[in-house]
Amino acid sequence: MKKDPAFLSVCMNPTLQKTLCFSKILPDKVNRTARHRLDASGKGINVSRVLTHLGKRVIHLTQLGGSLGPLFLDLCEKDGLDIRWAESGSAVRFCYTLIAGGEEQDRTVTELVEEGEPVAAGTEERMLELYDKLLEEAGTVIISGTKARGYSEAMVPEMTRRAREKDRRIILDVRGEDLKRSLPFRPNVIKPNLFEFADTFAPEFKELGELSGDEKGVRERITALALDMAERFGTDIVLSRGKRPVWYTAGPGGFAECPVDAVPPVNTIGSGDAFTAGLAAALDDGLPFGEAVARGVRCGGLNAGFLKPGVIRES
Repeated sequence: MKKDPAFLSVCMNPTLQKTLCFSKILPDKVNRTARHRLDASGKGINVSRVLTHLGKRVIHLTQLGGSLGPLFLDLCEKDGLDIRWAESGSAVRFCYTLIAGGEEQDRTVTELVEEGEPVAAGTEERMLELYDKLLEEAGTVIISGTKARGYSEAMVPEMTRRAREKDRRIILDVRGEDLKRSLPFRPNVIKPNLFEFADTFAPEFKELGELSGDEKGVRERITALALDMAERFGTDIVLSRGKRPVWYTAGPGGFAECPVDAVPPVNTIGSGDAFTAGLAAALDDGLPFGEAVARGVRCGGLNAGFLKPGVIRES
């Protein structure tokens, strides 16, 4: 029996995610905890894990190298993930989530991110060779996150172009030049968060890692940009905003909001990726775009209720 088309989830920055929980963190002191965990992560792994929880067949493509590669693969195997990888000669990076406080109103979630090592010469060619083979099995291609150093600026746009040539559904959760250069190849959906979208297309609103300006002015400018982009490139646009309603394009000239339910968070890391997975699965199921956005919101909320990143149920 022929298998249903797979989801091909691509992320070019694999991560080992260490999550540590404290009642409080005291600066300039030794802080100890017995509550901690280690997971394979990175945006694409989180997307892949949630799609697996939703019953979808997923192939994840990344690069690996160094002594921690086998550990990364072992953790993925325990999660039931199908990993395909190209040798990169670069070690898997670590990222750290520090969760402090017991009560919701006092809880802080701090992310410490290592920059990955540059991939070795030839990695890009090996990745594209694998990618072309996997496209034959794919119905939907999801490209998430920043790529490691060593890849060319052409990498993400070229993957988008090749997926478009094969008439695959394309969902991009990328930013900056990767997003700008990919738009001419008409991805079906782009899903940066609001800050990433503004940082890419309206940097006048960016200030010290936040958006400056009154909300009405920000919305008017972002709406105009998003609607123009949707018309020119034939793409649907989803802009997540943390706890605030999600903005998204809704038909010709339309811009809508999807409310976000208040969820007592345990760990918000991976919620945006769970959103992407829920959205992609719903589109694969044939749901209208607004309903797919709502399913994405639900998956993002479910993820926030677990300590492990990139899950919507115990695993």
